[in-house]
Amino acid sequence: MESNLSLGLVPSVSPASHRSQISDDSIFVREASSASSAASVHHLPLRLLESINENCHRGGLLHNQNGGAAVELNRDPGDEEDEREFRILGHSMCFKRRRPDSEIQCGPAKRPVVASESDLQERRSSVKAWGNQPISEADPELFEIMGKEKERQFKGIELIASENFVCRAVMDALGSHLTNKYSEGMPGARYYGGNQYIDEIENLCCKRALDAFGLDSENWGVNVQPYSCTSANFAVYTGLLLPGDRIMGLDTPSGERALDFRPKILICGGSSYPREWDYARFRQIADKCGAVLLCDMAQISGLVATKECVNPFDYCDIVTSTTHKSLRGPRGGIIFYRKGAKPRKRGMLLSQGNESEQYDFEEKINFAVFPSLQGGPHNNHIAALAIALKQVATPEYKVYMQQVKRNSQALANALLRRRCRLVTGGTDNHLLLWDLRPLGLTGKTYEKVCEMCHITVNKIAIFGDNGTITPGGVRIGTPAMTSRGCLESDFETMADFLLRVAHIASTLQREHGKSPKAFLEALQSSKDLAEVRNQVEGFATQFALPGFDV
Repeated sequence: MESNLSLGLVPSVSPASHRSQISDDSIFVREASSASSAASVHHLPLRLLESINENCHRGGLLHNQNGGAAVELNRDPGDEEDEREFRILGHSMCFKRRRPDSEIQCGPAKRPVVASESDLQERRSSVKAWGNQPISEADPELFEIMGKEKERQFKGIELIASENFVCRAVMDALGSHLTNKYSEGMPGARYYGGNQYIDEIENLCCKRALDAFGLDSENWGVNVQPYSCTSANFAVYTGLLLPGDRIMGLDTPSGERALDFRPKILICGGSSYPREWDYARFRQIADKCGAVLLCDMAQISGLVATKECVNPFDYCDIVTSTTHKSLRGPRGGIIFYRKGAKPRKRGMLLSQGNESEQYDFEEKINFAVFPSLQGGPHNNHIAALAIALKQVATPEYKVYMQQVKRNSQALANALLRRRCRLVTGGTDNHLLLWDLRPLGLTGKTYEKVCEMCHITVNKIAIFGDNGTITPGGVRIGTPAMTSRGCLESDFETMADFLLRVAHIASTLQREHGKSPKAFLEALQSSKDLAEVRNQVEGFATQFALPGFDV
């Protein structure tokens, strides 16, 4: 039933006294069906209206303050209203308004349903079910693929110079609970709480990094947070360069251009150079053009740590590296930078600078790593790197790197005796470059044929190539198979495998080279190639796979 009441405010004073006190105002109730006469309006004082609430039905009388007739708010017994308190011109009032029957709840409030203990336990178990499943149960499809990759590594000969095997301790750290923690920032200055032990791990890793390369913490600093060596190098560029500044690296046909362009950063180091680097000469050039000398030692960091090659730290301002490859650590990057007072400049800039000038690399590089380029560091990687760096400082690791060099030289000599052409005629480190052009092969073709025999090498451009689309050679390295326990005689055997594969590929290419499809079919049906593949598997499975019981 609809109500016929309305509520309003009217002044009880004459128009002449429109500035009367607020207390003179009154409230009135008017029946909507009545004529607009003065008799139908009942003036009420402006005060808090009382309400009566009984069994969800409300009613009552409004009395005139001056003793006038009471005005009854007539309502149907079935009507239900609510009262809401509000203020008008500083006075508290109760406004009575009907509510639909569907909105009225006269009964007691519903009590919350209390779950049974069995229901709680079931929900708790459902949430926790995923947490303790091994890969074989959580993802059988992925587990199967991972098993195939492990089998490939075990049954194959790994000769890619930038690959290696890690120990079980490194794998344990990579798969540990440390991956759960977020730790943006540097030790002692994190953006998240709860990092006291993460700080200890990172500080320990930094200390071991300096110790592994024989560096004094007063003169050198280190950042172990980069996700890769590419990230490390880009952090150096970001931190030290301004828009328009120049950098200069090495390109095969170029030379004697540093003084023409005067780069801000001069880069030495490379991924396919089998000889020693002349860092002293780089230092002279950097001093002449006023450049910061940066060395990327990613390929030779293990040799540097064990002093099996010329030390770039004696000449360079900044040194970067990967943390895997010859270091046998997890995949990541690392940055070493000079600290403290700068030496007096040499060469053309001898008269510039003073002995009180300080290196300013630390803050710039650290800020470039975070927050400029990266978010939180991978704490599991940093812990795994700390383990690897501890091993680098051991006598056993020095023996390992010495064996890497012996094996590389043994492989180079074996190929040279078989009249193979090597770039620079040999090697001083862990890798060598084989020029395949005399055999009529490209590096891309030879890489694919080797893969069919479970031998992995990587194609690479060499001196005289027109470009990198069809490189004329392959790069071969010895760290990975040395980690599996191979010695010089074993690499003599590998040289035989490599040359046999090259001869088979060369012969089949001459017969079917104009038709890639026919060439591929000939490779797949070649009995000679199948024989080499079986021999490679038999040879490789003699050596254990580090980190696994196989």
